[in-house]
Amino acid sequence: MPRDEAALPGGVRISDLMSVMLLAKVFPVAKVKEVLSETGRLGARERDLPAPLMMYYVMALGLYMRENYEEVLRCVFETYNWMTRAAERVHIASASGVSRARERLGDLPVRELYQRMVGPIATPDTVGAWYRRWRVVSLDGSTLDVADTRANEEEFTRPGVSRGARSAFPKLRFCTLVENGTHCLFGGVPGSHRTGETTLAREVVKHLAPGMLCLADRNFYGFPLWARAAARGADLLWRVKHNLVLSCQQVLPDGSYLTTIYPSTKHRQCRKNGITVRVVTYRVKTDGQEATEDFRLLTTILDPAQAPALELACLYEERWEIETTLDEFKTHLRGRGIVLRSKTPTGVYQEFWGLLLAHHAIRCIMHDAALAHQTDPDRLSFTRTVSAVRRKLPLFLVTPPSELESPV
Repeated sequence: MPRDEAALPGGVRISDLMSVMLLAKVFPVAKVKEVLSETGRLGARERDLPAPLMMYYVMALGLYMRENYEEVLRCVFETYNWMTRAAERVHIASASGVSRARERLGDLPVRELYQRMVGPIATPDTVGAWYRRWRVVSLDGSTLDVADTRANEEEFTRPGVSRGARSAFPKLRFCTLVENGTHCLFGGVPGSHRTGETTLAREVVKHLAPGMLCLADRNFYGFPLWARAAARGADLLWRVKHNLVLSCQQVLPDGSYLTTIYPSTKHRQCRKNGITVRVVTYRVKTDGQEATEDFRLLTTILDPAQAPALELACLYEERWEIETTLDEFKTHLRGRGIVLRSKTPTGVYQEFWGLLLAHHAIRCIMHDAALAHQTDPDRLSFTRTVSAVRRKLPLFLVTPPSELESPV
């Protein structure tokens, strides 16, 4: 016989409260208040919608993209009241009050919280997160549809489509890194659709660090971006296009070879300002078909003993982990066909950062579960985890509200 889910007054489910508590667990109130204070958004006086509560509200919007503002707000409010057992309960404001509170908050503190607290989370015990001594990450970009308003169109622009028409919605373009083993999106940078991925990537690669091995598709290669990424101390494994001149200077025991890349043809002719790299070439043949595809990879790992060519060729296939992660972010969390609902550019950016924070919270829970069972996080279902976060987090129910930190 099915069991009815426990509910609070107003139809708010206890399990919905648990999902908001998850956000407070991953992003502690102390850090939230610190960010708000440093960005000048904390406020000198309490309001019906105080800034710390609104930070969690923006994140909660990322968990409940299909719900209206009022229902999500009710969930956040009831969580606050239930967790704190507050003598003076916070009351739900009007729709206009919510809009004003979001405007007061802006996107700066949400972005700052993301940049400070979201990064790689794999430990040495995380299965599938490492290649030899390197933490494997990937670089890529994508787009999100935003609400069809004049302000959003001016900020983000619309891409052209076939037969001279325009797309139905303006689009926000973003570029990001992903930790392959945990699917955590970090270093994300949003912008207008007119801004190219390689332009956004100039800021994204600042989040690379020594000990990382970054994978990227051929559309990202360019000498300036390569040099900028390599200067961060990370190692790189990027595919390049077939028309890039890569003369063989030394053949290595594993079949790869060393070459030098240059900023321009003039620099190559003068042999100035070059960077020595290693080239791995191979061919992929589709099973049961004659079609083949040639690959050329550049890497900063010059010693084949540290990373043999065959292993690097196999490793490059893991770049597709970011495609899976972006699908999680855009389809399973946001919802298929769902448009970011904010009508102003500031609201869109705020919503974008909140969605990234919500995705990170879910991925942290999945990583903890994978560590506990000594399994690869990839073996856990993101879709089922999202459902659990939204509806069924019974483990939080065993913790008395007095032992949980209040989100405001």
